[in-house]
Amino acid sequence: MVDTDFLTYTLKNGIRVIHQFADSPVAHLGILINTGSRDETEMEHGLAHFIEHSVFKGTKKRKAFHVLSRIEDVGGELNAYTTKEETTLYSTFLTEFYERAAELLADILFNSTYPEKELNREKEVIAEEINSYKDSPSELIFDEFEELVFDGHPIARNILGTTENINKFNRKTILQFIENNYYTNQMVISSVGKIDFEKLIKIVEKYFGEVEEKKRENKRERFELYAPVERFLEKDTFQTHCVVGNIAFDITHPKRNVMVLLNNLLGGQSMNSRLNLALRERKGMAYNIESNYTAYSDTGLFNVYFGTDKENFEKAYKLVLKEFKLLRDKKLGAVQLSKAKKQLVGQIAISTESREDLMLTIGKSYLLYNKVDPLRVIFDKIESITAEELMEVANVVLDEKGLSRFVYQ
Repeated sequence: MVDTDFLTYTLKNGIRVIHQFADSPVAHLGILINTGSRDETEMEHGLAHFIEHSVFKGTKKRKAFHVLSRIEDVGGELNAYTTKEETTLYSTFLTEFYERAAELLADILFNSTYPEKELNREKEVIAEEINSYKDSPSELIFDEFEELVFDGHPIARNILGTTENINKFNRKTILQFIENNYYTNQMVISSVGKIDFEKLIKIVEKYFGEVEEKKRENKRERFELYAPVERFLEKDTFQTHCVVGNIAFDITHPKRNVMVLLNNLLGGQSMNSRLNLALRERKGMAYNIESNYTAYSDTGLFNVYFGTDKENFEKAYKLVLKEFKLLRDKKLGAVQLSKAKKQLVGQIAISTESREDLMLTIGKSYLLYNKVDPLRVIFDKIESITAEELMEVANVVLDEKGLSRFVYQ
């Protein structure tokens, strides 16, 4: 146990458990695995995501229909997602079905059989997912930007993979990847719901406790060599789409929270972000303008995306660079800084109202840091950020000499 708002426990095989009590008839339970698309070899490109789809296709005691029906028959939901560094399986259900959800998650994770007939059907589903993605330039450009920035490194490859690669996958390929990349000391069971912690641990011990211990010993290939690069691609689209950005701080960097605040101020989810005001509200040049910051285990990525009419592209791009320069050259005043902090604090607080999001957030934090800071600690960290720190980070990440750019024109 640790002295935080959350209760934690570690099984003898290294699987960790984190729980927050919530007085609600609805509960959330998930298992997060520190393995994603960057852990694939070039020949395995798309395999982590393919496995995420395939775990629902039958286990040693259930066929695909019974896997889905097990939790949906009682009104619950079963879901999963893959990122570049994580694979997550999770369920939402009425609190009385905690044990049913835990047993099902353990069954699909450790006992899936990956029947070839089901795999072949799922390949068609993923092919459609890939084709759908290609039809959306405002989404596709983010992947192509990462391929540009991280060129030659496993983290550069997109999560979905290619239809050519996916058609080569089979049961043996899947089992080999799991053997090489799924480690019990890199798994976290995350729970938010109305259940006594001791009862939850009994359930978890029952279904996850006998899994054989397996520790990760190999380390990921670090990304280290970055050089700014620019690429323009002819695309049959009405708008010109642009992503511009730079590498940024990794998940353990002391300036990561400063980067989060800077990103939110510049182009976060609020309508009054600097970029939204500059391009959309004042000039009417873009419907969608946003900035994003993603922290990985050994690097990070900051980018700005906007789509605009072809004749407005250069003007819009110069406005983005102007906002970058303002943040590099002009320190925020006390009132501006206070407003930026209050806005971020409010957004974080509101996000915790979604208990599903909370379950995933605390699970990821515990997976990566082996701890979860209570909200009061997070808010204190944000409050301690100075205008000088923001300006310092802006001069590192928003430096025009370090920017890469990808444009669909």
